[in-house]
Amino acid sequence: MREVNEKPPQPRHYFVDESGDGFLFARRGRLLLGQPGSLRFFMLGLLDVPDPETLKNDFHDLRSAITTDPYFKGVPSHNKTARAFHAKDDLPEIRREVFRVLLSHEVKFSAVVKDLYAVADYVRSRSMRAPGYRYHPNELYDLTVRLLFKQRLHKEQTYRIFFARRGKTDRTQMFRAAMETARNRFCEGKGIAPTSVLEVNAAWPHEHAGLQAVDYFLWALQRLYNKGEERFILALWEKVSLVVDIDDTRRKGCGEFYTQRNPLGSHAVRTERKKATD
Repeated sequence: MREVNEKPPQPRHYFVDESGDGFLFARRGRLLLGQPGSLRFFMLGLLDVPDPETLKNDFHDLRSAITTDPYFKGVPSHNKTARAFHAKDDLPEIRREVFRVLLSHEVKFSAVVKDLYAVADYVRSRSMRAPGYRYHPNELYDLTVRLLFKQRLHKEQTYRIFFARRGKTDRTQMFRAAMETARNRFCEGKGIAPTSVLEVNAAWPHEHAGLQAVDYFLWALQRLYNKGEERFILALWEKVSLVVDIDDTRRKGCGEFYTQRNPLGSHAVRTERKKATD
């Protein structure tokens, strides 16, 4: 029986976003990878935020300081920054300040990385074996969601999960189903009942500081994988719990697991990695 003054269990807050997308082929099977603006890697990231309200307030204070600073007056991205922080659009000076805020919070970032050339190889191989097979990007989302949440949905009573809304498509049901599958499979393997409540919500980044924060971590990770720039992710590395690079099988067939004991760096960018052929 709970003590009179004991606080009820608080929900655990996860904020989820993606970088890149799973659209690989144009008409007649032409590979889209390698085209201008395309990203080779798809990443799904999760930020565990123990105190979303304080993060929200700190972001609000930083935005207020920036929007009233004459140094930034007239900057083209100023209006976007005044609404929400977005690493791709924010000025380097602003990014540095956002980094400072993130490092002052007890947040933890995790991500799953998929090489889209490996996905394209898989799709073509499966299509040859099963001519009726048709690839859909939801397969990639389902896989990465299950891997990212595999051991993260069974300890707390309630999980409040926000993922970034993209366009007009509502993927709430898809994400919820994938998370429930991940939780149920893990619990079944451990012989425990899946009793946790999953509150899954789609939201725009300007509605939640946590979504803006996870965007920053994903941006830093993409800068490493797509441009070979390690300084951004290294600057945030103390807040990183786990990055799983599924297709880096140089050492182990199950992929590479980057942690505080096995830090991520420029060595993860593999120029020798095979590309799928058209």
